[in-house]
Amino acid sequence: MIYGIDVFSFHDVLEICKTPGKAKLNKAAKDQILKSQKNVQKIVASDRCVYGINTGFGPLCDTKISADETALLQYNLIISHAVGVGKPIDKEFSKIMMISKVHALSKGFSGVSLEVIERLILMLEKDIIPVVPEQGSVGASGDLAPLAHLVLPLLGLGQVWEGENIHETAEILEKHNLEPLTLGPKEGLGLINGTQFILAHAIKGLEKFEYLLDLADMTAAMSLEAYRGSGSPFKKELHDIRPFEGSKKVAARMLKFLKGSENMKAHEDCERVQDPYSMRCVPQVHGASRNAFEHLKLMAETELNSVTDNPIVLSAEESISGGNFHGQLMALPLDYATLAAAELGNISDRRSYLLLEGKYGLPRLLTESSGLNSGFMIPQYTSAALVTENKTLCFPASADSIPTSLGQEDHVSMGSISGRKFNQVLGNLVNILSVELMFAAQGLEFRRPAKCSKIIEENYAILRSKVAKLEEDRLIGKDMLAIAELINNREFVVN
Repeated sequence: MIYGIDVFSFHDVLEICKTPGKAKLNKAAKDQILKSQKNVQKIVASDRCVYGINTGFGPLCDTKISADETALLQYNLIISHAVGVGKPIDKEFSKIMMISKVHALSKGFSGVSLEVIERLILMLEKDIIPVVPEQGSVGASGDLAPLAHLVLPLLGLGQVWEGENIHETAEILEKHNLEPLTLGPKEGLGLINGTQFILAHAIKGLEKFEYLLDLADMTAAMSLEAYRGSGSPFKKELHDIRPFEGSKKVAARMLKFLKGSENMKAHEDCERVQDPYSMRCVPQVHGASRNAFEHLKLMAETELNSVTDNPIVLSAEESISGGNFHGQLMALPLDYATLAAAELGNISDRRSYLLLEGKYGLPRLLTESSGLNSGFMIPQYTSAALVTENKTLCFPASADSIPTSLGQEDHVSMGSISGRKFNQVLGNLVNILSVELMFAAQGLEFRRPAKCSKIIEENYAILRSKVAKLEEDRLIGKDMLAIAELINNREFVVN
């Protein structure tokens, strides 16, 4: 993969995270970078006033800066903007920020030097990853504070991850015989303008969401087996006449998961007319969430392959001060995806509740000795708490805006908050689905000797390898954590 030349998918970025050497700069990319750098140098040598190259920033855009002061201007820009607070984001998020920043800068419209870009690539390859605080970006002039922290190590400042430990940058640069860099005209601005913090949260969220969408379908199928619900609502004919892509895909997956099930056969002659919505409407609800995933994927991959700093340098004669750094284009789809992820948890909790009611051959609370034993009563409380927490996280950050920069930045996206909330909801969803999986597996115990479909039996065995059938009360919380670990390690078969 070639930075600045190839079109990257979000999967490509995740692969580069694992193996940084998979992405390189070739001659064409280097030529783009060098040409843009020369254009900036020509602007500096001219008498023209160009924002961010020979002027101050934000409300100071009308303050001219001399050629002799440009290096200090860029240095001051980075250190003054590194004002993030809160815990560090995960190291992988920082790596994604670096990869997407290098890719954008390598397109040759930012005026950042080859030396700077190659240093970022070298840091990736040596696993010297900047420490970036999670809070402080309003997602408008890009993710200014997080990106300032991301590039502090170029100046020998800030902190970096090396392995799983955090060190002072100066210590690690000395260890690797690397000198701090001096930034040239426009370089500081090119480095900290952009949406790479928002984008990193979108990319990492997409990775989690993609698997959890598939897992939610499989989990629903296991619950349906335990509930002995009907497979009729998943028939192709029903979804062909309301042909949303997400619904069609989920319906086909549900039929695949239920194929050959003896529990489905047992349902054929029963007197039940139809199942509750959380069983019957899986294609419509899960499908709507899949549609949101596809929208976010399209938006994120467009952003990944875009130039998002400011100003854009087209030539030595033309630069455009615009708004490509504004995060609204990512904030809205991230808020939409957050809602979609929360809904997977909402409907999962309803299915868990149905399995506890003691209907259709299942004992109340999924235990034959309730009274002395609480059975699975309380894990559903945890599920309900997480579902409500997710609901509170669904308020769209993009609906808010607080003017900054003395009114120069008078509309901001808050997309960084959208991205963080999206990943919080996905984390809660893991635990909500772990509760449903635990209930569904227990429900299947009361359907024996009837066999499920092959794939459901396979997943039942995976779960039972870590969590035994509940006979009497025990520390169920440990079971839930064990199932969540199976989910996080992607051990369940979902396709």
